[in-house]
Amino acid sequence: MAARPRFPTDHEPTIDVRPALGRFEDFATVVGPQRAGAEGCWCMAYRDSRVPNRERPAYMRAECATEPGPGVLVYVDGVVAGWCSIAPRAGHRRLLGSRTIPVPDDPGTWVAVCFVVRAGYRGHGLMHRLLSGALDHARSHGAEVVEGYPVEADAGRVDVISGYVGTVELFERAGFERAAPTTGRSGGRPRWVMRRHLR
Repeated sequence: MAARPRFPTDHEPTIDVRPALGRFEDFATVVGPQRAGAEGCWCMAYRDSRVPNRERPAYMRAECATEPGPGVLVYVDGVVAGWCSIAPRAGHRRLLGSRTIPVPDDPGTWVAVCFVVRAGYRGHGLMHRLLSGALDHARSHGAEVVEGYPVEADAGRVDVISGYVGTVELFERAGFERAAPTTGRSGGRPRWVMRRHLR
């Protein structure tokens, strides 16, 4: 069995963030189920959870083939290591009618709603690199405002499942400000609307 890819510790790796446009296979490597026959989210929870599980890969393949794409991927020495969903809020059905997350004043707002870092690459700051690259991607496509809806960690450890939305600290370090509390929770922790103006 081939060894699982890991963050290198014997040299300073090259890390870069690239749009998922045209990179569905890499997206699937990070977000798709790891076991044959297993069903997964495919980062559809906010886009349109009504899409049946068996149809989600095709849906996201189409998203990865259409400008501006559904997000960005981080690579370590050329190996895909993580994912951040960043796209216009209008393309996220769950957010359009949300009772827990306030609707922004700007209808053109982009949102960063999901982070995934592969096992073996966690603990090396890749979520920060992903969010920075996501902001660059949004800016290059004309975004003026980006929001995220992370959990309040309160200096505690956030587990991988609850932390898929990111933490308030992550967003604050990327220049976001607390815009409003939400009534949403992840892993029992409160979530905030974090907002950054790009222009």
